[in-house]
Amino acid sequence: MNNTISYPANRRGNADHGWLKAKHSFSFAGYNDPSKIHFGVLRVLNDDIVAGGMGFGKHPHDNMEIITIILDGALEHSDNMGHKEAIQTGEVQVMSAGTGVSHSEYNHNKDKDVNLFQIWLFPNKRNVEPRYDQRMFDPLERINKLQTLVSPIDKNDEGLKIHQDAWIYRTQMDTAKSQTIKPHSAKNGFYVMVINGSIGIVGQTLNRRDAIGIWEQEQITITANENSDVLILEVPMEI
Repeated sequence: MNNTISYPANRRGNADHGWLKAKHSFSFAGYNDPSKIHFGVLRVLNDDIVAGGMGFGKHPHDNMEIITIILDGALEHSDNMGHKEAIQTGEVQVMSAGTGVSHSEYNHNKDKDVNLFQIWLFPNKRNVEPRYDQRMFDPLERINKLQTLVSPIDKNDEGLKIHQDAWIYRTQMDTAKSQTIKPHSAKNGFYVMVINGSIGIVGQTLNRRDAIGIWEQEQITITANENSDVLILEVPMEI
C-alpha cells in the first residue's frame, strides 16, 4: 500500500528540559524534520510529561484548533477569556484560538507528573471568535467501540467542537477485537497512534506510541494484538 506513512515512536523528536520531557510527532520548536511538518491539517501532536508544579507560562496562539488530552495527572489551564480550570485524567480540552488567545498551562499537582497529548489542527475558518470547552469522557464508553472526542462544529456528531472537518476518536480494544472505520470524505485520511498496547493495521504492527498515516482508502481496519488504547484522527489531507 503506497498511501501510508509510518511514524515510529522511537523516531519522534525529543526535547528534555528537565521539567518538561516532550516527544514531537511533527516538527516543533527546536525539532525540525522536513519530512515531518504535518499530516494533512494535523500540524502538532506532542506527547508531553510535565513535572509537578511546573508548566508553560502565558503565551499567545491564533488561528489554530488546539486539543489537549490528559492521559495521566491533571493540568491547570488559565486564559484571557476568563477560564481557569483543572483538566483531569480522561478529560479533553479544546480551544479555538481564532483571532488570538493567551493562556498558561501548569501541572495541577506538586508531587506527580502530568502526561498529556497536545494536538494542533489548522482550522478551516480563520479569525473566528476564540472559544473554549472541556469534557470528561467515560472510559467504559470506548471499550471495543469508537468514542468520539472531537467533531466539526457544524455537525451534530458527538464530541467537543472545532472549526475543521476532522474527527478524533479513542478506543480501548480487547485482544483480537477489530474495528473498521470509513472516512466521512474521500478527501480525508487517518492518523492512528497507539497510546498503549499493540495493533495490526494495513499489514503492519504498531506498538506503544507508534503511529501511521493512511489516505485514499475507502476504509481501515484495526485489530488489537493485545489489550490496546488507540487514538484515531480523521483529518482533511488538503490544508
